[in-house]
Amino acid sequence: MSVLADSDIAAGEQTAQTHLMARRAVAGATVGTALEWFDFALYGVVAATIFPKLFFPSLDPTASLLASLASFWAGLAARPLGAVICGMLGDRWGRRNLMLVTVSVMGVSSFLMGLLPTYQQVGILAPTLLVSLRIIQGFALGGESTGAQLMAVEHASPARRGLYSGLLGICSPLSQILANLALFALAGLLSADDFESFGWRIPFLASFVLVLLGIYIRMKVSETPAFEALKKNKGERVRTANPLGIVFEFHWRTALRLTLFFCGPAALFYLIVVFSLSYLTKNLGVPKQTGFMLLMVANVCAIGGALAGGYLSDRIGRKRALLIGSFCTLVCCLIYFPILNQHSIGMTMAVMGAFLGFTQFQSGIQPVWFAESFPTEARYTGSALSYSGANLLTGGPMPIVAVALLNAFHGSPWAIVAVCGSLNLLSFLMIATSRETKGTALERSATH
Repeated sequence: MSVLADSDIAAGEQTAQTHLMARRAVAGATVGTALEWFDFALYGVVAATIFPKLFFPSLDPTASLLASLASFWAGLAARPLGAVICGMLGDRWGRRNLMLVTVSVMGVSSFLMGLLPTYQQVGILAPTLLVSLRIIQGFALGGESTGAQLMAVEHASPARRGLYSGLLGICSPLSQILANLALFALAGLLSADDFESFGWRIPFLASFVLVLLGIYIRMKVSETPAFEALKKNKGERVRTANPLGIVFEFHWRTALRLTLFFCGPAALFYLIVVFSLSYLTKNLGVPKQTGFMLLMVANVCAIGGALAGGYLSDRIGRKRALLIGSFCTLVCCLIYFPILNQHSIGMTMAVMGAFLGFTQFQSGIQPVWFAESFPTEARYTGSALSYSGANLLTGGPMPIVAVALLNAFHGSPWAIVAVCGSLNLLSFLMIATSRETKGTALERSATH
């Protein structure tokens, strides 16, 4: 009896420790990634409103906005390179240590952005430094976002992977809320001149303290069970493996399909959170503070959407839940601009909330669906390539394309609707032709 009792106690302690580490993993991943996305989201907001005047004043208004949004895209363009390098290192050396590096790089680059001189002070050097820091920021985020996803999902029990995935899906909208809330408050407290002079710098400088908190939390998390099992089975061969080669040789179809799927949600997300602010303020005459408020409300809806998507995927499967989300975003895409053009704050708030909510509904399922689609030794690399590749192809360029199409069609948004609707249909097709992954063992190690 004593031996059995001791065994039961040991098993109970082990289970409790596993649950504790899973909670720490999702907390560290969610908080740390939300803080990193805060810096990224902050840049997106000021790129659409403040940076055209401060860093690209020598161009006409449309060209300066395009140049500013292009600098936003530069960060996303650097993400695939960060995804490849960090993904390979993460598949060789583990998820935890790499995440500590990426969050540190993000913190330093964002802090330096808050210290940048403007074009009026140093000329062409100002936008050059801005774009350089943006590229460094994007490189770090390319490895960070997938690493955090894997840390949480690989620590989770099979029955709760979707829920943990949904918790990760709140990072981006949560950061959007924090960024817009900070700018909303500063724009209200400061005069327009003071806000353009130094007010926009405060959130960038303050974010460094928040990143330190993210580092502290992540240091309390152990390496994932899936990677520990891989090291136990393959030993030093893990550190000499070629994860990128494994993806291209055995899993390129999966990586391509997942990339094409996420092209839709990525494009729609940046259309709403970056371009919409410019459209509301410049084309519809909505005050900046009102625009910030509308985005904050929409991102609250996005948090609910991400949690609902992850939770539902645990109940009905990843594929069926994603199909529901993709169909709903298509409907929102068709009615979005007609409702914005009604100049009704209430209707605008509702449609922005629904559109971003259903977009993030899919993003709440993305981490677990991507993780379950690749074997352990290539999971980081394959997931990071697919996620960052979609953001490179459609996420970053979407605000630029939207501005260009709006200008080319003399203020009519229907060309934008056509592009976004087509990308949404492509995503729906990729989901429909994919297999269900719910219940897949993450500890598997196979190359085909």
